[in-house]
Amino acid sequence: MSALTFAEPLPGLAPYTDYTLDAVDGAVGLFSLRPAEAPEVRLFVLDASVYLPQYAPEIAAPCREIGLGSAQDARVLVVATPGGNGTTVNLMAPVLVNESTGQSAQAILDGQGWPLRASLSA
Repeated sequence: MSALTFAEPLPGLAPYTDYTLDAVDGAVGLFSLRPAEAPEVRLFVLDASVYLPQYAPEIAAPCREIGLGSAQDARVLVVATPGGNGTTVNLMAPVLVNESTGQSAQAILDGQGWPLRASLSA
């Protein structure tokens, strides 16, 4: 379990800024993200380096905001939404994590052409 702190609440999850990130047993790179104050709320997030190795958004500026000197130092997670027709991932708004400090941010990548709902291929 990791404790994460966001400077700003995630869209739709105000007022929460403190979260726990837990690995899902048996699924490498799959995590559960829950507000510390509302553990009944849960998002699934995927480690982009495991599931989307070609995903390379421009994230240098938001990485600096969470205390990282380089985008390569961030753990990049994408929100996954399971559904009847498969799972989609939000590539327009990755969650960036400074694993040393727990500081985190959701970057909004307007103008980079990344989709809000990309199909996750098996």
